[in-house]
Amino acid sequence: MNSSILRCCLFGALLSIVSCTADVESVESAEVDASVGKILNTPVVSNDDALLVYVDPQTVLAIDSGMPNALSDMATQLGASAVEHAIDMVCDVERRKAYGLDRWYVVRFEEKVDVNRVAMQFASLQSVSRVQFIVESQLPEVEITPSNVSYVATTRAEEFRFDDPKLPLQWNYKNTGNTEIFPTAKVGADANVDAAWALTAGRSDVIVAVVDEGVDYTHEDLKDNMWVNQAEADGVEGVDDDNNGYVDDVHGYNFSANGPVSWDRPNDQGHGTHVAGIVAATNNNGIGVSGVAGGTGKGDGVRMISCQVFSNNVEADYEGVANAILYAADMGASVLQCSWCFSPYVSGINSDADFKRLLQVEYEAIKYFVEKSNCAAMDGGIVIFAAGNDGVDAAGYPSAYNEYIAVTAFGPDGLPTAYTNYDKGCNIAAPGGEKDLGYESGRILSTLPGNQYGYAEGTSMACPHVSGIAALALSYALDNGYKFTTAELNAMLLTSVNNIDDVLMGYHDTPTGERVSLKKYQGKMGTGMVDAYRTLMAIRGTKCIPVPLNTDASIALNSYLGDGKLSMRAVRQDFTIADDVREKLGIIGETSITANNLLKIHCTKPGCALITIGFIAGGKIQGDDDTIGGKYIETQFALIVREGNSAPQGFL
Repeated sequence: MNSSILRCCLFGALLSIVSCTADVESVESAEVDASVGKILNTPVVSNDDALLVYVDPQTVLAIDSGMPNALSDMATQLGASAVEHAIDMVCDVERRKAYGLDRWYVVRFEEKVDVNRVAMQFASLQSVSRVQFIVESQLPEVEITPSNVSYVATTRAEEFRFDDPKLPLQWNYKNTGNTEIFPTAKVGADANVDAAWALTAGRSDVIVAVVDEGVDYTHEDLKDNMWVNQAEADGVEGVDDDNNGYVDDVHGYNFSANGPVSWDRPNDQGHGTHVAGIVAATNNNGIGVSGVAGGTGKGDGVRMISCQVFSNNVEADYEGVANAILYAADMGASVLQCSWCFSPYVSGINSDADFKRLLQVEYEAIKYFVEKSNCAAMDGGIVIFAAGNDGVDAAGYPSAYNEYIAVTAFGPDGLPTAYTNYDKGCNIAAPGGEKDLGYESGRILSTLPGNQYGYAEGTSMACPHVSGIAALALSYALDNGYKFTTAELNAMLLTSVNNIDDVLMGYHDTPTGERVSLKKYQGKMGTGMVDAYRTLMAIRGTKCIPVPLNTDASIALNSYLGDGKLSMRAVRQDFTIADDVREKLGIIGETSITANNLLKIHCTKPGCALITIGFIAGGKIQGDDDTIGGKYIETQFALIVREGNSAPQGFL
């Protein structure tokens, strides 16, 4: 069984899927009594040095006050060195108690023990209702190669919004079909971030928690968008200045090594720094790359907390991951960015019920995050995971859990990547990068520690695109005074997408030389390709009309109004398209609206633009002082022009 956490990425020269595998020793029990039902998961390692136990409230009081209790007595008999709260009980203590998080204890041993036998002993106690095994494992060593790709010649003043010099290489935000970047690059195979930047590029009061390796908060392209714990920043080094239980947590905390955030230990890979750059590298600062929600260079990018659960090739214990997530909630984060998961089919977690039962500590911590409102635009928090890089037909857990978003990956050709998981539990597709024929730039370019930049590919890279877009959505909602439930924002993200299924025909030659049938991905990459601009249109309630590129399109406007059968007539003589919109979308020929509300238009450039159309509501003529008639109203639509758009479909 493999229950180690995967960081869902392929770095450097790696072309194969990587995973962390703990040595497995099967455990057989000849006799099982009623107490075994309290044991939540099967140990993947027969010897370890800690267990998690969940006790009744009376035992909590006894342990915390130093009074005799059955758990402590049993722990002493078994040679335990410590019995202590698994969940840190300093921040927002009363709320954590309300979730029962104070009832989880970790029992530690100085030497390895037979955890199967010890778990049985603890489970036999009446005061113990649950026992969960703890697993630690080593993460794979991965080569980091800073980018050596030269800049691509471009008329950037016309094509790109910000002055970050490497932005033209970030096809994932705006794919122009440049074959210098990737031989089969396809126009529009991106997250449509550039168009969204015209509306918002982020706000500093929206916070994203990067639950990953440590983020290099000194990086030239990240430092301005890092969350700052001002009390610690202004305080004394080595002192818990804000009394939250964590010393020197200026930009976050290292829950793996129990100390300040780090990124330069011998086996650190730069994964967290790379992910953070996708979320919110500082935009328009004249250096490096751009980030999805990195602002406009005026201090308006979203802020990121580094909640470190991987350090020096070692992952945090289960309770460490839970504490990182709880910390993110209590420090103000609204988006939980998690580019990791367990491998599907080998973790023993094959359903939502399994996840809630076998990993209760993590489940309860994420529930705590989801139900805490830290942003005035939303009533809780949103959770986004990478789907995994095993190339199998299921997302790993926690990604696959129905209340979280699991992100699959596509390449610059708009096709599913060779490594991405798909189908069961997968919710949405985003740019993850693909390497082919030596074209390193087909991967995702972002920040690396030490003021460096480099490429990587994986669902790890796809995931922060969706997290960044969620942060943009919250920023735009705050700008305009909108408020949504977490469920509503989830729905808007997952329905504001572009079709991916129409191109999933025939075969795809992967970078490893394998020929893969694309049919196996149809309907299984999630709802479609994430689209930042469409998501913002959903926030404002503007209907989106997909328009095919280089086609004489005839669009039935009624299908975007009510049930499609409204008694409304477009005022054709009032319909005009602004010159800047005509130029932006390359509109040629006559654009008109017919008597039965068909919009005739031909666009030769991919892009997005708003148009306003006047209608007479009720009747065929407009009422005035002398005539009884209908009411004149105006409706705004967003035209989304992309290569591969099929017959226009309604707003979702």
